[in-house]
Amino acid sequence: MSTPIAPPYIRNYEQLGLGLFVHWGLYSQLGRGEWVYDMEKMNMQEYQKLKEHFTAKDFDAEDLVLTAKKAGCRYITLTTRHHEGFSLYDTCGLNIFDAPHSPAKRDLVLEFVESCRRHDILPFFYHTTLDWYQPDFEHNFDAYLAYLRRSIEILCTRYGRIGGFWFDGNWSKPDANWQEEALYATIRHYQPEAIIVNNTGLSALGETGNPEIDVVTFEQGQPTPLNREGMSKYVAAEMCQTMNDHWGYAKQDLHFKSPKELIETLCHCRKVGANYLLNIGPDAQGGIPLMSRAMLETIGDWMHYFGEAIYNGRPYPASGIGKNFILRHEKTLYLFVFDPGRRGNENVTVGTSYSGSYAFGNVKDAVSSIQWMDNGEPLDFVQKGKMLCVDFSGQDYGKSFGVRVAKAQLA
Repeated sequence: MSTPIAPPYIRNYEQLGLGLFVHWGLYSQLGRGEWVYDMEKMNMQEYQKLKEHFTAKDFDAEDLVLTAKKAGCRYITLTTRHHEGFSLYDTCGLNIFDAPHSPAKRDLVLEFVESCRRHDILPFFYHTTLDWYQPDFEHNFDAYLAYLRRSIEILCTRYGRIGGFWFDGNWSKPDANWQEEALYATIRHYQPEAIIVNNTGLSALGETGNPEIDVVTFEQGQPTPLNREGMSKYVAAEMCQTMNDHWGYAKQDLHFKSPKELIETLCHCRKVGANYLLNIGPDAQGGIPLMSRAMLETIGDWMHYFGEAIYNGRPYPASGIGKNFILRHEKTLYLFVFDPGRRGNENVTVGTSYSGSYAFGNVKDAVSSIQWMDNGEPLDFVQKGKMLCVDFSGQDYGKSFGVRVAKAQLA
């Protein structure tokens, strides 16, 4: 069976590499996560009153986009409407449960898109398909789906070219007819090269769905290589993950992953050709929490040295010791080394001080030179047949990258 070829718009998506997910809505005011309405069995009439206090005074689209760009993100996926049914965009009369009809009195999606365009970031729109606000979701599903399509038509036509749509919620009614063909036809009509994602949820990682889907999702789970043989079209992959244990702002969630863990996950995603969509939850009125900002800055420091490998590298069949692996781009190999040794006095050097040779198997291409990407230091190597053995020097005292990448030029 043959493997389909990726069309240009999907190839461009795969080269984005790293994206920022932004979960923000009325739930952020409560500071107990994005599912607080459902988890606490709240009354919708009472919940709607949160709109009266939604000022968005701390939401600065320019700051959000520049923070993402500094982190090395090339796209941002914003929750234009989450399951609570409140929209950050002007719903143009569909209802008044939106940001322009709140004390914010602003189309926050428009501000977001304009900032993205100024700074060469591709805007993506998350949009729920599950809706707790709309009674028709439970009582007149066909009418609800027409409302959903009209909502998407607004997003397709009022904000210029967008990167794509990230849908979430079909798993809530697994046996229902979601009329996906009509929804996706609306997008293809107005935004023919928009990426279409429909989240399969925690229990169905990497599953494909409707033929119009361009990307399969791995929510909170590391992606696995996709077997595309016999597929009717080429689909890409993306892992989305939280920094702590919630998507939306949760004031008492202090269980943050380390920057090293996030960087390792980013690298693993690229090993199998998937993008990494890392989430933050802005606070009540849209400010970026201090910890989230610090984590993004740290990732950006790492991307400053090794981002080229993340953006350009594609899966390569070589095998490495432990987590080590290789990516390829044209005449370049990128050698990812996890937990590299450090040089220094054993009394002050924390962690391993090992430096030495690591071997990679199944390297089919002849290598002419290898050097560290962060400082250009050349590395000695021996290549015999398909075996490549590299003498990886330790990191100097004052450096500790967690994952370090060397760049090999092919003969």
